[in-house]
Amino acid sequence: MASTPPGQRRIQILQALAEMLEQPKGDKITTAALARKLAFSEAALYRHFASKAQMFEGLIEFIESTVFGLVNQISERQSDGLAQARDIVGMLLQFASNNPGMTRVLIGDALVNEDERLQQRMNQFHDRVELALKQALRIAVVEGQAHEADVAARAAVLVCFVLGRWHRYAKSGFKNNPAQDAALHIALLLS
Repeated sequence: MASTPPGQRRIQILQALAEMLEQPKGDKITTAALARKLAFSEAALYRHFASKAQMFEGLIEFIESTVFGLVNQISERQSDGLAQARDIVGMLLQFASNNPGMTRVLIGDALVNEDERLQQRMNQFHDRVELALKQALRIAVVEGQAHEADVAARAAVLVCFVLGRWHRYAKSGFKNNPAQDAALHIALLLS
């Protein structure tokens, strides 16, 4: 029997954790339950991650690298500021739709009763998203499509809109697709 490459086992653990987070009840995930799902011991989990907090950090790293990689792609291919903001918001909603378990991390629901620094890291993530939206809206100001005085408020409203959609999606048991019918709302928020 061939052994699993070291990095592959870490990925399997993170994928299993993300799958467990997709459960609509949103029960607290224990390392014992995660080990059972993977059919190996808790000790095996701790050979790859020093703590459950490190497992959540792995999910957060995936979220950050994916989302901000996509934000950079949007910024590079879309020169129109309002279109950038629209595409960023749409991407954030689609990311949640494609990764329901990650949505519970994005809204902090999965991080309740976990290490406080995890929630702080997600707060920093939200701040970075807001900054990306502000940058897009500042381009719109230069293009004459927006006013500088509105940039901060519009970016904050867009972040609140995304967070609201993510919360609704998680609370619906991942039934209400956050990206569904969002284009009209985004257009109204940017007009």
